Amino acid sequence: MPIIVNGVELCDEEVERELAWHQDGDDPLRAAVTARILRRVFLDEARRLGMDIHDEERAVSRLLEEHASSPEPDQAACRRFYDANPMRFMVGACVEADHILFQITPKVNLPALHLKAQEILEQLLQEPERFAEYARLYSNCPSAAMGGNLGQITRGAMVPEFERVVFSSEAGTVHPRLVETRYGLHIVRVTRSVPGQPRPYQAVADEIACVLTAMGRDTAWRQYAKVLVARARIEGIDFSDEIVSERLMDGGVPV
Repeated sequence: MPIIVNGVELCDEEVERELAWHQDGDDPLRAAVTARILRRVFLDEARRLGMDIHDEERAVSRLLEEHASSPEPDQAACRRFYDANPMRFMVGACVEADHILFQITPKVNLPALHLKAQEILEQLLQEPERFAEYARLYSNCPSAAMGGNLGQITRGAMVPEFERVVFSSEAGTVHPRLVETRYGLHIVRVTRSVPGQPRPYQAVADEIACVLTAMGRDTAWRQYAKVLVARARIEGIDFSDEIVSERLMDGGVPV
């Protein structure tokens, strides 16, 4: 079934060109189709407003700058962000941790894998001294040979969802819940934790301003995209709100 946006069919060639930007995603084709639909919606709006759309990237950038701008963060907002996220601005923090990985593969039975991982976790919460033994038996990570030991971990070394757990767990304990990452399900134990020292506010104020500016911009763009998508006539695909997070342009402008 063809996909039609505001009366114009989406052609295979433009989707194929877009695919290169989405190869790391879970569903590259879906992401590419979504990105092209979003671009078409934005370009149609730019044309309606009388903008030159010969250069697509420039046209979309101008549209967003003029119609989806967000205010610059002030010092008070930056200070609130600093106070609310103390762990983000620590230096020298590190942990030593062990894990057991139940890897997710294309053909794995996810419910069965989850049940098995949960069963092992419950046993280890009762008998944490058997962690290394269980890691050797069940972990799908090379660290299994070392009883699941990952060595010393610094911030930024692991995927965010794993890092959040190890840096917030009490040393000497098994985390009471399974940790889900792109690699699978993890049972985690922190054996040692060094808290580090906070960077002073003045040293990170500019960094925080950049972060808040980007967050405000992305929120404004996303809201504007939802408004335009709601106005558009899109046929041949279930284009729900959760999709409005794809790239708008080949250069990677997110919404």
